[in-house]
Amino acid sequence: MKKLLSEVNDIVRYRGGSGHWSYLLHRLTGLGVLLFLCVHIIDTALIGWGPELFNKVIAIYRHPFFRVSEIFLFGAVLYHSLNGVRITLIDLWPGATRRHRLWAHLTWGIFVVAMIPVVIIMLHHWKASHP
Repeated sequence: MKKLLSEVNDIVRYRGGSGHWSYLLHRLTGLGVLLFLCVHIIDTALIGWGPELFNKVIAIYRHPFFRVSEIFLFGAVLYHSLNGVRITLIDLWPGATRRHRLWAHLTWGIFVVAMIPVVIIMLHHWKASHP
């Protein structure tokens, strides 16, 4: 356990800049989306045990924790896809490697600009459905 904590500390302390943080966030968002897909497959498969169990499990998703986590899920999918496009452009366009930091900052800018209206809409919809 001590070794794991030491490695996590090294990862967070590393001063690799935007490339390092892009790498970490790309992996974390990919794992987050994968976790969601696994849970989604499992909860959908519960219909085989009857609609009562399925409806009980689906009702859990109305809890505020899951409502807020929908915003994080959308953010994970959005960042992972934008960063994937950035990685693809850098791989296919040799000149782009000289400006990888600019591409990383551009990815973050597009992400933030796209997330602002999404968060507003999702929170507004949540408030409207929970008076």
